[in-house]
Amino acid sequence: MLDQSTVNGGQGCDVSSTYSMSPQPRAGRVLAKTRERFLTGGTVDPGQVRETIAASWTRSRTWNVAADHVRLAYVKDPNLETPLTRAAAPILSRLREQLSDERVSIILTDPTGVVLDRHTSDGRLERRLDQVQLAPGFSYAEQYVGTNGIGTALEGGQATCVFGHEHYAEDLEDLGCAGVPVRHPVSGRQLGLLDLTCWTRDASPLMLALAKTTARQIEQELTTLTGLREFALFQEYLRACRHSGGIVFALNNDVVMMNDHARQVLSASDQTTLLATAAEAMMGSKRATIDVTLPSGGRARLFCAPVHTESGPAGGVIRARLTGATAGTPSDTPVRHRLLPGLAGSSSTWQRFCDQVCAHYQSGEWITVRGEAGTGKLALLRAVDRHYAPAGRFHVLDAAEATDTTDFLAHLSQELRDTSGTLVIQHIDRLPAEAVQAVATLLLRHRRADAQAGRRRWVAATHGFLAQDHGLADVLGVFPASVEIPPLRHRIDDIRELAPFLLVKLTSTASLACSPATIRLLMRHTWPGNVAQLRQVLSAVAQHRRSGVIEPGDLPPECQSVARRVLSPMESLERDAIVRSLLDANGNKNKAALVLGVSRATIYRKIREYGIDLPQ
Repeated sequence: MLDQSTVNGGQGCDVSSTYSMSPQPRAGRVLAKTRERFLTGGTVDPGQVRETIAASWTRSRTWNVAADHVRLAYVKDPNLETPLTRAAAPILSRLREQLSDERVSIILTDPTGVVLDRHTSDGRLERRLDQVQLAPGFSYAEQYVGTNGIGTALEGGQATCVFGHEHYAEDLEDLGCAGVPVRHPVSGRQLGLLDLTCWTRDASPLMLALAKTTARQIEQELTTLTGLREFALFQEYLRACRHSGGIVFALNNDVVMMNDHARQVLSASDQTTLLATAAEAMMGSKRATIDVTLPSGGRARLFCAPVHTESGPAGGVIRARLTGATAGTPSDTPVRHRLLPGLAGSSSTWQRFCDQVCAHYQSGEWITVRGEAGTGKLALLRAVDRHYAPAGRFHVLDAAEATDTTDFLAHLSQELRDTSGTLVIQHIDRLPAEAVQAVATLLLRHRRADAQAGRRRWVAATHGFLAQDHGLADVLGVFPASVEIPPLRHRIDDIRELAPFLLVKLTSTASLACSPATIRLLMRHTWPGNVAQLRQVLSAVAQHRRSGVIEPGDLPPECQSVARRVLSPMESLERDAIVRSLLDANGNKNKAALVLGVSRATIYRKIREYGIDLPQ
């Protein structure tokens, strides 16, 4: 077994034996049959598999992932010179020494699941990983290979174990893996993932603990490296603010700072345009002056100054001056939209809910934020906290991981004893029933103690929509207020800002953009997976198109139709085949029908049934 000093990250420890928690044969057979029933019938009885795995299986089926073979996206030259790879290098080097006699592979990926580095001391395991393409350059994102320790952890944004028949693809059922996302210490953005993979029979409960410890060490190293660069950027930003009464902002790949004047005089779409233009200018690492036409009709001149440190570029500081405005849009008329760091969207619906959360934060009132999966509940809470307390403490405790009630309560109690910053209890609706009362009691005691002591510490919780018999009344009653986040389909106009914003985050540049026809097509989609699904779609496109303009034909088939109901896996395959044939035939339905071997009447009927509407 792994000794505890290795799990805690001790240096120079000796790991002298292999992982030894082999799954019980009977349990493995039951799980295999459960997976087989899901693949044939599409349903899983409650309690037969972990909730995380069941949700991932459903997503995998929605993406039409092949269950009988592995077919992955490949990136020929992934970027190996990133803050993540630099910070991880010394940490992983020590871990390799500690695990040199173990049948385990140490894997580092980027935030899209593309493998950047892999080290395996066992030759047989290494050959097996090559067979399933778990190798540098290949993407193990969930949309390509289904449920796995890398893609599922990145999709859920949390540490995840996947063993044996829990994998969606049967080629992976002899492997076990534990993946832990690595986050930027300031922005909280996922930079990549640390994964440990071994044979299923060698799996151990300490495997996830070791992966978590290693990921934390990488984040600590990132804090050191990032701190120096961002401190230099912050100093230059403050210097520019002191010497300029106009628009000033600073940015790098992870942080955006903007003064109050910029927030007051620029609309959200104008801010997005200036940030994207400045990000592109910063790639040259030279001073630049750029004239920009704004979406509001005005014009601005940007003065871009890069900031350098001994460890490399730190970003840039930009001063902007409005040089003109179109009739009816005077530059001195403020357009007041609240801009929160790390978010995009200026629709009145979205702004109203942002304002509500901000008001609760300012008053110190504890709240719950509810909404569909993927709407950005946690992202909104993080953005509000960063807006008002950029250097404050922000911590997330995920109730979905509360498999051990005693351990979870100990962690919660420890977090509540720290009387500063913000604490978010994510997925509070997934608390085990036996933990609900104890959590409610603990929260209520600390809320009262804070009120008596006059302490300002904000606690929030997130959850989905609840059944009538949810049994959470006691714990939800601790939070005086609740805010419901709207689904993306209820603020569809925000896609005009979300799409370019997400593309900049995915590519770290402004070199990739959507054409107007593509934006219109994206706005026609219903987005059942909300902003998270939009990000996945754009991420998939960015894997194949690194720069230029995204046209409608670049989008996956799911975006080429507006289905009136949830399609079965077979119907989804049929829809995708029709869309591809229509694209290949430049929209000619007769040619597409001929290629598919169906009649004209059939293809017209299917187009209506699946809501397929390709732009001309």
